[in-house]
Amino acid sequence: MKSKIKAMIHPIRMRIVQTLLSGEEMTVQDISKNLTDIPQATLYRHLNALLKEDILTVTSENRIRGTVEKVYALSSTLESTTAKEVEEASKEDHFNYFFSFLMNQLGEYEEYLTQNEINLKKDGVSFRQFSLYLSDEELMDILTAMREKLVAAMDNKPNKDRRLRNVSTIVIPKKEEK
Repeated sequence: MKSKIKAMIHPIRMRIVQTLLSGEEMTVQDISKNLTDIPQATLYRHLNALLKEDILTVTSENRIRGTVEKVYALSSTLESTTAKEVEEASKEDHFNYFFSFLMNQLGEYEEYLTQNEINLKKDGVSFRQFSLYLSDEELMDILTAMREKLVAAMDNKPNKDRRLRNVSTIVIPKKEEK
């Protein structure tokens, strides 16, 4: 697997990147306010891994009572680099990316099921598959509308009325019949 994609495919790192997608610069404390379920030591470890791969950059450092507080942002080269890595990836690489994604989903679902009490309906748990006949334009319209709603919801900050939920999409075209 290519290095940036491999580094980002980890579930915690994906969430850190998503937190910074708005273009905002954040300290560890800012990031941890959005990722309240991740211990700070774990957060630092994953921030360092993202820095090592040039996925994140330190935009400034603030001296506070003898310590240095770093301010993080997504690297300005991230989008073009990862797009290039995806384009150049082999079929095996793509299979590995997808496999890692699915294993992450299985792990999240298993973690949910290990709770003492679950209520799939109340918790909004679902997994569905729809087979649709769509033109390329119709598919792009649906994906764009979904993306707009999801990106807007990513700006939601944690509060007592909100629960962290993982929403995933997978689009796989059927093999064309010749």
